[in-house]
Amino acid sequence: MKKLIITFTLLLAVIINAQNQRFIYEYKYVTDSTAKDKPETEIMLLDVIPKGSKFYSKESFESDSLMEATMKKQMQTESSEIDLSGVKFKGKILYSVEKSYPDYAVNFFNNLAADEYMVQDARKQNWKILSDKEKIGGFTAQKAVCNFGGRKWVAWFTTDLPIQDGPYKFCGLPGLIVKLEDVTHSHSFELKGNKKLPADYEWHSSKETHHFNKMITVNEAKYRKAFKEYRADPMKSEKQMAAQGIIINEIDETGKMKLATEKSKRERETKLLNDIKKDNNIIELDLLK
Repeated sequence: MKKLIITFTLLLAVIINAQNQRFIYEYKYVTDSTAKDKPETEIMLLDVIPKGSKFYSKESFESDSLMEATMKKQMQTESSEIDLSGVKFKGKILYSVEKSYPDYAVNFFNNLAADEYMVQDARKQNWKILSDKEKIGGFTAQKAVCNFGGRKWVAWFTTDLPIQDGPYKFCGLPGLIVKLEDVTHSHSFELKGNKKLPADYEWHSSKETHHFNKMITVNEAKYRKAFKEYRADPMKSEKQMAAQGIIINEIDETGKMKLATEKSKRERETKLLNDIKKDNNIIELDLLK
């Protein structure tokens, strides 16, 4: 009987790993340390296929897809104006994380103003697995802790789903991470559901999608430098483009694209600097040091 149970467990692991699956996480976060009583929530997706996983915002993906389709349709007409007034922009989490299997190499994609980055992040989490166990979302989960990105994290993983992956850049435990939270309760991810994806499903890498500028590939250390420069001068890349004679357009409050004026640039720069000042409790806190 014991041999039969072990065989069934191994078979279950093979079946689960062979399926293309989407894991749905609820992400609760507080990026402004002065407003910890006002957490924000976003639905994040972890798509797992044989080549690896992609972690991204459901709302941002849907908005981007609708905007791209709308712009493509309007560009096929004779109109010279781009009108996105019918597109409702949702989602505040704009980054995505891709992991390749079986080495779990991490690529982090993010925009800093007009610059698009692919960050090859070679850091690994040094997990300490504890004996604590809990029932989370119907799964038997075990506790693990690590330090990463300037925070101490508590994870709960389940071997019921033998996929060594999880939300954001986190991976490397003996099962899927079903709950993850930093000890200050500023950032938390919790698995809320999953669904089987079609056998021929393929997620498209962010490095293959359309870009307005050439994607900048850097390691984590160089991205850290670029991140600090962006926070000090969020309009730097746009100023450099303008100096080269590149015409800068922007989307106004009605959703229409128009030529950026000096006044609108100043107003946008002021808003960006204010937003950056409030963005003081980011997920990788050590980026601010």
